[in-house]
Amino acid sequence: MKKILFVCVENAGRSQMAEAFFRKYMPKGFEAISAGTNPSTQVNPIVLQAMNEIGIDIENQTPKHISQQIIDESEKAINMGCIDKESCPALFLKDVLDWQISDPKEKPIEQVRDIRDQIKSNVMDLIKSLEEKN
Repeated sequence: MKKILFVCVENAGRSQMAEAFFRKYMPKGFEAISAGTNPSTQVNPIVLQAMNEIGIDIENQTPKHISQQIIDESEKAINMGCIDKESCPALFLKDVLDWQISDPKEKPIEQVRDIRDQIKSNVMDLIKSLEEKN
């Protein structure tokens, strides 16, 4: 199985949504994982709401700390974007794709929906590129 790693600082919003979309639509032979450099204690409740609205339940997901093992086992790493440059996951990863997506933290549901939809679009483009390579 080829692992696709989605990372952000807290692993509470963007990377969780990306992991969920990838799991839903991923091609055979792939799996998704998400992690953060400074993980939160829980997934952002507004992110849970935004994903539930489109029928994807991530309530049982928990933010995870990125480890060297996770990095080493990943075929590709996608950084969701960084505000906190010192703990930006892109600093620790090789061959990283950086999507520069806004952090949903403390944003209203309307903006979180836009972020969610942007992540879905990016994930679908990623899946298409992975399928073309296989």
